This record gives sequence, structure tokens and C-alpha cells, in this order.
Amino acid sequence: MENFDQIFTLLAEDEGIGLNLDILETGLINILALIAILVYTGRDFLGSLLEERRTNIVQGVQDAEDRLSEANRRLSEAQKQLSQANVVITEIKNETVAAKKALLKSDAFEAKKDLATRFSRALASFESKERQVFLEVKQQIILLVLKRTVTRAQETFADKDRAAALINDTINKLEGDLL
Repeated sequence: MENFDQIFTLLAEDEGIGLNLDILETGLINILALIAILVYTGRDFLGSLLEERRTNIVQGVQDAEDRLSEANRRLSEAQKQLSQANVVITEIKNETVAAKKALLKSDAFEAKKDLATRFSRALASFESKERQVFLEVKQQIILLVLKRTVTRAQETFADKDRAAALINDTINKLEGDLL
């Protein structure tokens, strides 16, 4: 801050800010000569540096464009592979659904078949039991009829021969029904 104040103090003491038009005093010729010498001697050096820099920049841009085109090509290939993978995934899903349906149908068919077999066995067992019960009932009825017949025959016929003949006839008739 002190330097800043000193600048204004110096300006106030002198006559102020002015333009010096004396060429020799200002050193303008020296500066122009220096610039001309630098341009003349440094032209080849600066030109080659600038040309090398321009070549490097052009090469860098070309490399970047090549990498970009390669990246775009790879992206295109990756997108194609992704679409192919999606198609394969869809096919696999469809095949899986079809396989599940086929397995369920197969399982349902096997279950129906098993139930039909069990039902037919149960029905056969039931029919066998029914026949057995029917035969037992028939035998019970026959025994009761025979007992009643014997009892009535004995009551009706005091003669044992006649009762025995009637019983034998009845038994023979009933045997034909049993067989």
C-alpha cells in the first residue's frame, strides 16, 4: 500500500503524467531494432518450433479422431451383441416357459393316470367286497330258508323219509342257484 501512495506522491511533485516525444530519449529505436533482430534471427527457430507444434497438434487431433471412430465402431458392435443377447434371452425365456408347460402337462397326465389306476383298483376292490358280501348274504338267506324249510317240513311231515326227500329236493334246487 505504501508503494501505491508513493506513486501518487511522485506524480504530484512532478508536473504530472506526460508524453515524451523524443525518440532517442525514449529508446523506441532500440526496441524496434531489437524486435527486428529477433524476428530475423528467430524466424527459422520459431518457425520450426511452431511447425513442430502444429504437426503435433494435427497428429493429436488425428489420433483422437481415430480413437473416436474406433470407439464408435466398438459401440456399434457392442449394441449389435446386446441386441443378439436380448434375442437369445427372449428365446431362452420362451423355451423355459414351454418346458415348464410341458412338464406341468406331463405331471398332470401322470397324476391323472395314477389317480385312474388307484380309482380302478379301489373300484375293483369294492366290487370284490360287494360280491363277497352278496355271496355271504345269499348264503345266510339260503341257510335261513333251509332252516325254515326243515322246521316246517318236520312240523308238516312227521314222517322223516318224506321230510328228508323234501329237504334234499330243496337243497338240490338251491345248489343250482348257488353255482
